[in-house]
Parts: sequence; structure tokens; C-alpha cells
Amino acid sequence: MTRLETLGNQTMVTEFLFSVFPPLHQGGLLFFIPLLLAYGFIITGNLVIVIVVQLDVALHTPMYFFISVLSFLEVGYTTTTIPKMLSSLVSEQKTISLAGCLLQMYFFHSLGITEGCVLTAMAIDRYIAICSPLRYPTIMTPKLCTQLTAGSCLCGFLLVLPEIAWIATLPFCGPNQIQQIFCDFTPVLSLACTDTSLVVIVDAIHAVEIVASFLAIALSYVRIIVVILGMPSAEGRRKAFSTCAAHLAVFLLFFGSVAVMYLRFSATYSVFWDTAIAVSFVILAPFLNPIIYSLRNKDMKDAIRRFFCRRRRAGGVRG
Repeated sequence: MTRLETLGNQTMVTEFLFSVFPPLHQGGLLFFIPLLLAYGFIITGNLVIVIVVQLDVALHTPMYFFISVLSFLEVGYTTTTIPKMLSSLVSEQKTISLAGCLLQMYFFHSLGITEGCVLTAMAIDRYIAICSPLRYPTIMTPKLCTQLTAGSCLCGFLLVLPEIAWIATLPFCGPNQIQQIFCDFTPVLSLACTDTSLVVIVDAIHAVEIVASFLAIALSYVRIIVVILGMPSAEGRRKAFSTCAAHLAVFLLFFGSVAVMYLRFSATYSVFWDTAIAVSFVILAPFLNPIIYSLRNKDMKDAIRRFFCRRRRAGGVRG
């Protein structure tokens, strides 16, 4: 049952219902098992990257520092949504409280914006490394890397705050069915029983954030590609392209799905396509990140191999 509160003559909704999840006996378990496995892989894969980068001296470079930050953010980013999705697939109560919904929106979007800023910092790092290699060690210092990371977090967690505070003041008096796999701005605002025309401003803010990051990264990589193509050595070109390929893959996957979802303004999609797009950046992108950054990266593969070899040797000594 949905909890309601009476305020004056109006009945206020205090819980929202995720209506897109099927009941357990009608296919919920079929979605639960692969989602649980995907979540386990996301958490394990990203934590291994974070630990290996911290422990392996060979990876103590700005590029791998940003990769470890991105992996750490992915753990929090997916944890804000997937555990609730898993419980909704196997539970009869597919509900979330109003406060829980607001918190989920806040942390999901804050971490998402932070990731976008970190991807921008990574593009800047690659730009300096390839376009100004002699100046790279003096520009990309550990202090600057820390400052860029702190700035990314500050940007992400402050930008969303006014929006969430505004939504928290809106009355919700029914219906209470969210047609999405997590609490997101548009599905929640559509349930408010008051004028939400200010959502146009919200959309404009999102558009500026996404487009600014996209342009900064895209322009960096255009310049990087021009420089790489001008390299006299074929081996140098191959190595430079290999280094940037993983970043470009993550960039296109993350910003592509985010742009389709949040740069549509008045355009509407069916519930199926809304859900499919959400799955691509809530589940698919975080799932592919550890694969892209480890299986396609020789230095990372070697470091992971050394890490597990040391673990096995340590286990053998203790045994």
C-alpha cells in the first residue's frame, strides 16, 4: 500500500511506486540475476582498478590517477540506483519514500556530473601529454590533479543542490507511479500537482553542463588526433591512439546516452525507450568501464597480474 498524508483538504503522496518493474513471478527473477551479476562485476572490477593503481608504483601517473578516481565514482554512482532496482525486482513493495527519492536523485546526478568533470580533466591530461610532452611533467603535477578532482566533486555536488531543494518544496498529491527504473527529474516532476514550468530552466542548466563538457573533451581530442596524425613514427602513432582509444570509448558511451536522455527538451520517448536509454548509462557504461580500462590497457593488465601474483604468493606463505 502507498502511504499518504492528509494536509488540509489534499492527500499528499509520501511514497512513489516504480511501475516499470515486473512482479517476481512474471519475469522479475529473469532480470534480477543478470543485474545482480552485472552489479557484482561493476563493484569488483572498479575496486580492483582503484586498489591496483594505489599499490602499483608504475601506475602513479596523472592518467591512472584519474582512471582510479573515475572507477571510485562508478562504485558510488551505481550504488545509488542498482541496489534499489534489485530490491524492486524481487519485492512486492516496489516503492521508495519521497525523501529516499530526493536523495537518490541528488547523489545520482551529483556523481554523474562529477564523472563528466573528471572525464574532462582526463581529456585535458591527454591533450597536454600528447601536444606538449616536454612540459607535461611540470604542468600535470600531483597537486594539480588533486585540485582538478576536488573541483570536479565540488562542481558536481553543488550544481544539483538548488534543483533538489526546489523539488523538495513541490506538493505531490497523486498519482505516484514513476515510469522509470530510478528517481529522475522528469518522471518525478511530472507527478507534482503544481506548475512545474520552471523545468525549462532546469533543462537549460543540464544542457549547458553537458554541452560545455562535451565541447571541451571533443575539442581536446580533435587537437590530439591532429597531432598524432602528424607524428613521423608509426609506432608512436599506434601507441598514442591506443592510449586515447579507451578514453574516447568511455567518453562516447557516457556522453552519448546522457545527451540522448537530457538534451531532448520537449521531445518524449516511449516508456520502453526511456528505460533502455537509462539502462545504457546506469548499468551498461559502468559495466564496460573496467573492461575498457583493464583488458584494453597493457600497463593495467600487467599491474593487475602482478597484484594477484603477490596475493597468491602471500597466501602460499601464510599457508
